[in-house]
Amino acid sequence: MSRGGFTLPPDNELKQGVESTEEQLEPQHIENNNLEQWNSPSINKYRYLAANFGFIIMGMNDAAYGALIPYLEEYYNINYTVISLVFLAPFIGYSGAALLNNKVHMRFGQLGVAIISPTCKIIAYVVTCVHPPFPVLPIIFVLSGFGNGLEDGGWNAWIGNMENANELLGFLHGAYGLGATISPLIATAMVTKGNLQWYMFYYIMLGVAVLELILCAWFFRSATGAAHRAAHPTNNDKTGMSRTREALKNPITWICALFLLFYVGVEVSLGGWLVTFMLKVRHGKAFESGLVVTGFWLGLTCGRVILGFVTGKIGEKIAIAAYMVICVALELCFWLIPNFIASAILAAWLGFFLGPLFPAAIVVATKLLPRRLHVSAIGFAAAFGGGGAAVLPFAVGAIAQAKGVSVLQPIVLAILVAILALWCMLPGGFRKSGLDDLQRERDEGRVGVVEEGMAKGFEGKIARLRIKIFGVQ
Repeated sequence: MSRGGFTLPPDNELKQGVESTEEQLEPQHIENNNLEQWNSPSINKYRYLAANFGFIIMGMNDAAYGALIPYLEEYYNINYTVISLVFLAPFIGYSGAALLNNKVHMRFGQLGVAIISPTCKIIAYVVTCVHPPFPVLPIIFVLSGFGNGLEDGGWNAWIGNMENANELLGFLHGAYGLGATISPLIATAMVTKGNLQWYMFYYIMLGVAVLELILCAWFFRSATGAAHRAAHPTNNDKTGMSRTREALKNPITWICALFLLFYVGVEVSLGGWLVTFMLKVRHGKAFESGLVVTGFWLGLTCGRVILGFVTGKIGEKIAIAAYMVICVALELCFWLIPNFIASAILAAWLGFFLGPLFPAAIVVATKLLPRRLHVSAIGFAAAFGGGGAAVLPFAVGAIAQAKGVSVLQPIVLAILVAILALWCMLPGGFRKSGLDDLQRERDEGRVGVVEEGMAKGFEGKIARLRIKIFGVQ
């Protein structure tokens, strides 16, 4: 039918397109693809910096475990398996944060995340400072895990939806790496050079957590639950049920969550057990072994910032696949070359190429998932993935108790291969524009039109395997 010189599609197609568009579009900066910016409105500048500060503390928290393990082991006179509970306990908190992230946003907004997360950490650090009996530590670390998980999911979902998300997430996770870089150095120096007890380090953590609470509560004071609900009216369905349930039914959510679970597990397993590995297997000295893990975290920080500008330009899928292949090669050399200096250099380069994986996964999730699911799905994936910092280091510790800490390297190598396989399962192929094409099809209501399923060769086989396993094109 023609009106005013324009030919319109049949009524049924027009209706279907409108319904599809209405279902997926949100009123918040969606039209004309206008994304939120880190410096607009101006309050975002301070909120973004506050989020970076929170990630510095998160990195300090996660990396401190590994540096302090030898001293915790001596102080409490316990074995690897028992001491690994300090890694496992936060997983409970992370899991709770993964499930409650969207509810906290809908009820309290970003202000809820800004207050609850630092408060949980403050309580955990106060208890740790009084060096209670060891069974208390895993219990209280559940609380710090919840705070970190809530923050991890909330800030990743927010910044992942901004313009230049690759670069901004690179700096955000670079802040995590910065915290993880300085934390082992400070903790090791306090114990080995200052002759202080391990728990004195947590006085520093308590101080920065209090500062985080003050800053975040002030800068996010207007980001209330009412403001979030007004900006994201489609985050709840018509019956008022959370979008979390819908997000959990989307295979992309689970692929990204498992990818992040294994990735964070590798990252923290290396950072957590590297000192012990260098002491026991490479026969290094205490302070020098602490410097090796500092080099690993410094490499990770630099990789996130530097490669963050590279990843988006060559395409997230192909870039991360290339980084992963390099990581596998570096890890293989780390395992097979029994030299302290070589291991130190390889650890730093391994951190460099591992660095951009987490930010890139968040960016890919924003491109593959409907906008209405971003807060719930990405929040879940990031928080659930953060649980890898608990589960895998605990597993390494339990196995190390029976087989020795030398098992760290083959375990990490196997997980890196699994991560690469998961990455290949994501849609979009390995073309630079593959993910952008899928995002455009989704936004235009043409999600069902998938050219990848007709691809030939290796890419076609991967597509068909993914559809068979996850039911997603």
